[in-house]
Amino acid sequence: METQIPEEVLIAQITQLHANISKLESLNPSKQVNALFTHLVNLCTLPSSIINIQALPQEVKNMRESLINLCGQAEGLLELQFSSFLAQIPKPLNNLNLFPYYGNYVKLANLENRILRGNGVVHPNKVAFVGSGPMPLTSLIMATHHMVSTHFDNFDIDEKANEAARRIVATDLELEKRMKFETRNVMEVKERLGQYDCIFLAALVGMNREAKVKVLGHLSKYMKEGGFLLVRSANGARAFLYPVVEEHDLGNFEVLTIFHPTNDVINSVVLLRKPMVV
Repeated sequence: METQIPEEVLIAQITQLHANISKLESLNPSKQVNALFTHLVNLCTLPSSIINIQALPQEVKNMRESLINLCGQAEGLLELQFSSFLAQIPKPLNNLNLFPYYGNYVKLANLENRILRGNGVVHPNKVAFVGSGPMPLTSLIMATHHMVSTHFDNFDIDEKANEAARRIVATDLELEKRMKFETRNVMEVKERLGQYDCIFLAALVGMNREAKVKVLGHLSKYMKEGGFLLVRSANGARAFLYPVVEEHDLGNFEVLTIFHPTNDVINSVVLLRKPMVV
């Protein structure tokens, strides 16, 4: 049995790391930045008693929100750097494993695919990924390993991220035909959401509870009846890295599965379905 780290020790160490990360002049990838975030991820995936985020003191909640924002910025910069690097080498799609967290994404995609298949989503025709970023690893892994005939529409609000992602995908003509990137805020995409059999919602779309609930409500309104929504969340200490989606935030969706990993996968997986109107 692995020994659990006491909650107060864990929070003290995370608070110290937050202070160190906040002092950095830049969050661009560097030895120091990478070391701090690697330490943080390792801390947050240690076996610990389940931390109740709602019960934390207000200053810890504020620190957590700040930390999630810093993690999001650093992740975006790391992805952008890697995406630009990959675009300059031959066959970038054969070298995705150079990305430091690639193995983590493979495990997460395998897990999500297993959950989808277990709920009858086997060969979806059209899938949307909301918040795909400059390294759309989930879409790439799904499209090449699990959903090999599916069309993917990737939405991100950052044109620079989409340009970087397009450059990588353009090196594979077959994949380029079924993978598109659009610079849109998903809140502006309406009737079109009814085309998708399944929509993935990235963990960093909706950085706090209010924003997340708004996005979920919007998707619920425009998705097709019987359509699936895969939402990434976080549990326990992993909630210091990513926003948490609570069951009471899920509105009218039918909850099919909530899975909390205990290995080095960070994100919890919540699979929802929009009910059929009788």
